Order: sequence, then C-alpha cells, then structure tokens
Amino acid sequence: MKLKDKIHHLENYLNKVEQNYADSFKQDILIYFNEDFSEENQQLIFLNNLNTTEEIEALIDNLTSQFVLKFDENQESENDFIHDYLSFILSSTNQ
Repeated sequence: MKLKDKIHHLENYLNKVEQNYADSFKQDILIYFNEDFSEENQQLIFLNNLNTTEEIEALIDNLTSQFVLKFDENQESENDFIHDYLSFILSSTNQ
C-alpha cells in the first residue's frame, strides 16, 4: 500500500461519522495533523510502519480508546497525548 493511499484512508477514517464516545476524539486527531493530509506532513511518517487499512483503523481505534481510559486534561493537552502515543508506536515498531 502506497503512503498516499494510507494517508487518504486515514483521513477518511478520521472523518467518519461519530458512533460512540471514543470516536469523538477523532476530531482532536484531525486537529493534531493540522488537517494536512499530504505526503509532506512529517507527522504522518508513522504510516510507513503500517501495511493495511485494518492496521490504520486499529491504531486509531486504540488511540481513541486510550483517550477514554487514560487522558487527563489537567495533566496534558490533547496534542501532547496524541504525540506521545504515536511516538511510542513508532519507537516500538522500529525495534
């Protein structure tokens, strides 16, 4: 799967109609990426470690679940939470 296709799928998945509370955090993820879904956006580099649409959706579903379980707005911002999660995923897949 080409990076361009991965980015397109990610954008579409994040823009899907919200079905539950966890999905409401997809808007925060869109903002994190500055709604820039181009190959030049370095924040999307983590997609190089994913190979299928299912892996992309699973990563986003896990991230939104982590928001529900662990996010504390008094301790960190949404952007910091997303950045830390994606950094952790990126570092764990590069080992």
